[in-house]
Amino acid sequence: MHDIEPYYNWQKYYDSSADDRSPFYGKEYNHDVYSETIYGYYIDPAWDSIGSETLFIKILYADYDLGYVVIEFIGEWNDTLNNDIMTLKRNVLELLLKEGINKFILIGENIMNFHGSDDSYYEEWYEEIEDGWIAAVNFPDFVQREFSRYHLDQYMNMGGTLQIDNWRTLKPSIFYELVSGLIQRRLN
Repeated sequence: MHDIEPYYNWQKYYDSSADDRSPFYGKEYNHDVYSETIYGYYIDPAWDSIGSETLFIKILYADYDLGYVVIEFIGEWNDTLNNDIMTLKRNVLELLLKEGINKFILIGENIMNFHGSDDSYYEEWYEEIEDGWIAAVNFPDFVQREFSRYHLDQYMNMGGTLQIDNWRTLKPSIFYELVSGLIQRRLN
């Protein structure tokens, strides 16, 4: 786990610790000290804590003019024991919503497991984005099945064309345009 790093190549375009509208503004990273763990396994120091024991994130890019954010995840998304969606919503998503973000691109290829509960916070999040959307990109198939089992697929778009293996080769704006186009096609 310690060698899974958040995607670094977009740091030349955006750094959440230097963005005064980001929940992680002012955070200082010590890349020599591994202190955060998931189930006893150290994770790279560049991941950001949302207040969960098992789920960490990295805001890779935010564009307030167009109202979108790209967030990468690592760990176990556990709504059953830790209510991770509530923690994520209260500590990160609500702050971004207040800044005008209403389109969320979630990158989940490093989500190892999902344990669902009810869909209240997902529904609340969905209602608050009004004309926006939530796209779950590259979540493992078994996680998508669990999302569907808890009816979370009615709040977020996932699977099919949103399995975008080459996303790292794209600039943030091009990636957003690609995902936005795929979502618009689904909505029409």
